[in-house]
Amino acid sequence: MKKVKSILKSPLLIVITFVLPLFITCEDSRQDNFPELDHDGPYIENSIYFGRGDYIEYHSGSLPIILSVPHGGWLDPTEIPNRTQGITEIDTNTYQLTKIIMDTLTARFGGKPHVILCLLKRIKLDVNREVLEAAEENIYGERAWAEYHHYLDIARELVTVNHGSGIVFDIHGHGENPDGYYDLRTWLGYLIKGHELDLPDEELNTLDFKDKSSIRVLADSSSHSFINILRGETSLGTIMDSLGYECVPSVSAPGPAGSRYFSGGYITARHGSSKEGIISAIQIELPQPGIRDTEENWSRYAGAFATAVGRYYEFHLGRSIQP
Repeated sequence: MKKVKSILKSPLLIVITFVLPLFITCEDSRQDNFPELDHDGPYIENSIYFGRGDYIEYHSGSLPIILSVPHGGWLDPTEIPNRTQGITEIDTNTYQLTKIIMDTLTARFGGKPHVILCLLKRIKLDVNREVLEAAEENIYGERAWAEYHHYLDIARELVTVNHGSGIVFDIHGHGENPDGYYDLRTWLGYLIKGHELDLPDEELNTLDFKDKSSIRVLADSSSHSFINILRGETSLGTIMDSLGYECVPSVSAPGPAGSRYFSGGYITARHGSSKEGIISAIQIELPQPGIRDTEENWSRYAGAFATAVGRYYEFHLGRSIQP
């Protein structure tokens, strides 16, 4: 079957041409000085697109994998004032690490993942929040926010048309707890809260928890039980554990046991399959030591990540990753 290489070649996606511009914010409409969000389309695989001011970077790919990096930016434009509320710390080296992951996935599977990166400092914009909190009504921040989610929407539609299903990996970094303790495990977020993960298997392995999770569609397509997909032998966390990167949840750490843990944010909720979408999403919160701290560790982690994602995809979507 011939794959769709351009977003305009699919009847399904023609609707998007008209619908996606609605995501432009009210400020955009009042100013009337921004082009429509899809002005730089059609989106061709292996091409790179930038939003206004080069604040948002989109690599259009061919694999059923989407990498989202909201908090790794460094740009500090004066036209966007500093945010006055919320978390403003950068997730150090997540931009650089994800570029290595992108190259590793490309070499491993013969095609490029879709990759969306925010180059703005988090103190300027937080694309992992609703727009009002994210940009605090600055029109340039709002435009960058709209572009980030537009490119994610485009990537999801292209993956849907070309592959039928796929996974968004929303990549973050976590640091020391307020008490100084540093949990060196990776936290995997499926929109199931920490205290819920601490429940026993028989209470968590229900349709209600599956349907509220960001991997609902992946779970529906898998021959494995939801609890197995979430933290059992075929879970992403357990696979990463076997490759030397401890995770929560997994067989060895089913839940955070009351400790600090992030279950997923706005991106995981909006772009995962907890609602009507058919692309699943997982938030990945990486510690800095051993993963984000050096180029050598970036490469080592990228190799393990590619192996784990390949196995996870085969377990639950029943086929190998390919363009």
